[in-house]
Amino acid sequence: MAEEQNFTDIIMNTSETVTEDYYFEYPTTCSMDVSSTMGSALKPILLSIVFVLGLTGNSMVLWILIVFIKLKNVSDICLLNLAVSDLMVTLSLPIYAYQSAGHEFVSTILCKTITCIYQVGFYSGVFFVTLMGIDRYLAIVHAVATMRVRTMRNGMAVSIVIWLVAFCSALPEVIFSGTNDEEGSFNCAPNYPGKTWKLFRNFRENIVGLFISLPIMMFCYISILVVLMRSRNSKKQRAMRLILTIALLFGVFWVPYNVVVFLESLQQLNIGNTCENSVRITFAISATETVVLAHCCINPIIYAFVGEKFRKSLKIMFSKVPICGYLCKQQPIHAKNSENETTNTSV
Repeated sequence: MAEEQNFTDIIMNTSETVTEDYYFEYPTTCSMDVSSTMGSALKPILLSIVFVLGLTGNSMVLWILIVFIKLKNVSDICLLNLAVSDLMVTLSLPIYAYQSAGHEFVSTILCKTITCIYQVGFYSGVFFVTLMGIDRYLAIVHAVATMRVRTMRNGMAVSIVIWLVAFCSALPEVIFSGTNDEEGSFNCAPNYPGKTWKLFRNFRENIVGLFISLPIMMFCYISILVVLMRSRNSKKQRAMRLILTIALLFGVFWVPYNVVVFLESLQQLNIGNTCENSVRITFAISATETVVLAHCCINPIIYAFVGEKFRKSLKIMFSKVPICGYLCKQQPIHAKNSENETTNTSV
């Protein structure tokens, strides 16, 4: 019995020594609770606002294009597809808002469906925004030479190719997505078998956002600005402001997210992989991704409602509503009176 007691004491002393040495040499693991709780109450609200505004704006764009304008050129096809892409992203937001509010997500089939809708809409939206820049570049810089190229048939063919490429880009995310048990709660998230697939996803987003779309858009819009500056059109100042706004908003919405994704890739490669950096990058991805999603609300304004054709169609649509129709009938009278007052004042 004494030998057994001595053996037990040796084991206990050894385990205590190993435990003390373990915690001395290797500090406690990095806790991500701070990054997960920061903004957790604000994110569902922001996603809900983006959902309401994005659903309203893009639905109106689709309604005007289909009912009033009826797809007369390549630009209309681009706008239609961009609105569909934004709607796909928008329709997935209630689920992500529900999850970000701390609720569990247990349906694997619904998780894969929502992931597919979001990812296809995400990639196709970037591609169609880029296509809009290319179309405007061809229409303004090479107007005569590309008249036979900018046809409805070619526009529809390019749109089909973009949707196929967007689906192929989103396919890995759909395959690996599922309901993962994280700290006792189930969340819809990708479950990668290793770091390679996570790096592949990050590099894929960087290639699409930073190395393809951004350079193409910068080249197209800079070329358009050069042509507008040389022209003598009285409306060129307004057109130049619009082009600068589009380019600036694209950079503000997309560049920060892609930069953070690139930093996360470096961290996956053990470059600057510290606990503090992990918390910062996790929070930065959540914040910049929310900013990217807000682009769904801005697209209808900068690409559709700014145009005169869309404003006229929008006015016709609202004129069919009784209250709006009464206000629209009264507006020309007030406008006419103001014009008369201005004329009298100038004289």
